[in-house]
Formats: sequence, C-alpha cells, structure tokens
Amino acid sequence: MSRLLPLIGLILTAACSPSEAPASAAPLEPVPPAYQTAVFAGGCFWSSEKAFDGLRGVRSAVSGFVGGTRPNPTYEQVIRGGTGYREAVQVTFDPAVVSYRTLVDRYWRTIDPTDQTGQFCDQGPSYVTAVYATEAQTATAQASRTAARAALGARGSRFTTPVYPAMRFWPAGAEHQDYARRHPARYEAYRVGCRRSVSLRALWGGAAVG
Repeated sequence: MSRLLPLIGLILTAACSPSEAPASAAPLEPVPPAYQTAVFAGGCFWSSEKAFDGLRGVRSAVSGFVGGTRPNPTYEQVIRGGTGYREAVQVTFDPAVVSYRTLVDRYWRTIDPTDQTGQFCDQGPSYVTAVYATEAQTATAQASRTAARAALGARGSRFTTPVYPAMRFWPAGAEHQDYARRHPARYEAYRVGCRRSVSLRALWGGAAVG
C-alpha cells in the first residue's frame, strides 16, 4: 500500500485546475509590428503554453480560451461546460525567425489528435483539440495536418483534430499564466500523473513534445 500512496497523490493532483484563487483575466499585449499570432487548442493550456514558451522566434505564449461567443469567459464558466470555449494558447511569433508551419508542425506533437473527447486525464468539451487559423494561415495549417496524419500511419485513420477559422481569443486569469514555470513541482505532478509524456512518446516517438 505504501508504494501506492505517491501514485495516488499524483493522480489526485493531475488536473488542469489551479490551487490559487481565481484572478481577473491577464491583459493581452499589443502584437508588435511584423509579428503574427497563432492559436491552438491543445487540451490543458498549461502544457500548450509550455510547449511554445521560450521557442526561438516566439515572443509570448498566453493561456486562454477560444471557440465560444460569450465575452470575457472565466475559467469556471468554461470548465462547467456549455460555453463552446476550449482551453487554448495564443502564440505571438516573429515569422522572420520561426514560420507558422513550424509552429503547427510542433503543435501536433504536443497532442493526441486521435482523442475526440479531451487530452490525457483532462476530458470534456473544454479540452478538445483544434487549430484556429486565419484565412492566410488555413492552407498551411491544412497541409501540416495532412502531413501529421500521414506520419501516424494506420493510426492516422483516427485523426480527428480539425482546423477551424480563427475566432477571438480571450486570455485566462493570471493564476494560469506561466504555470509550469511558476509551479514546477505541481506541473510535474500533473504531467506524470496524467501520463502525458508517456502517451505522447507512444504516439509520436522521438518527435513528441512534452
């Protein structure tokens, strides 16, 4: 039984939900001239943010919500369901340094695109994956999707993550921003407890991110 206690603790902490009190939405910084944004819904936004933050050419990765129509959604409203919002990350990047295609290619390796109901231990509508692409980004996103699906071989037949037209992105509260960096032990417990890295490696092999 003693060996089970650490595992039970990891499972109990393995949820994309902060222990801090809810805070107001973090303000979005203006996009600098010549920079662009990309929006990816990839399950828990802590992991999505971590996958892009610090990447060469990326100015910022912000956790938030996309896909719904209600203005100023809160975390509590989104996870309760019925809003149409999904947890997502908005990546602001310099296209002269890192291309949109590179970012989309990376995105697929951070998720399980065969899961229609969520990601790993985070299940429900707010954790369903999707790429939200502008008109100028759509062809590139679709081409990347086709390549990623082919890379899965036979499992590509279950590839369900779609590419949708861009919608307004709303930032989450400050308690969610930079979560993996600010709370490394808690994030590690979440990552391990959800078997995130193990599952991604089983799917993508050495190309897995996270």
